[in-house]
Amino acid sequence: MSAIAEFIDAEVKGTDVVLFMKGTPSFPQCGFSGQVVQILDYLGVPFKGINVLESADLRQGIKDYANWPTIPQLYVKGEFVGGCDIVREMFQAGELQTLLSENGIPVENAA
Repeated sequence: MSAIAEFIDAEVKGTDVVLFMKGTPSFPQCGFSGQVVQILDYLGVPFKGINVLESADLRQGIKDYANWPTIPQLYVKGEFVGGCDIVREMFQAGELQTLLSENGIPVENAA
């Protein structure tokens, strides 16, 4: 396993909720990343944002790690949840709130 894959694996498995995104949670650099940040913020979910724009190796590495071609990518308790469209659809259906709660992640606006 490469150093970048080891870094990604450690972050995914060592952080309850991690979002690989373009930009940072306080300053997203793309609309899709911004939408996922808004959803997580609305739910009051503590999460770690990792800026893939800081490294070409990281940007490609996360795509290879999940075998998923786009960014952002959301992980909960070590499991890949999806990208922006999936996260948004799960949120609108209440499935994201359920997934988070079932994994012991506190959710403020679960209704």
